[in-house]
Amino acid sequence: MAQLKVTQVKSAIGTKPNQRQTLRSLGLKRINHTVVQEDRPEIRGMIATVPHLVTVDEIA
Repeated sequence: MAQLKVTQVKSAIGTKPNQRQTLRSLGLKRINHTVVQEDRPEIRGMIATVPHLVTVDEIA
């Protein structure tokens, strides 16, 4: 199964509470922190909630 490398590139300060919770649910804790997640619809939905705060790379 494909995987996604998700990196937080902007601060969560000043964002809405649901966006901060989404970053935590993805496993991101600080700027430039990177996590690898499975490519599933749930994860894609979380990324769609915070596209301005993260970058996403697909891992084959």
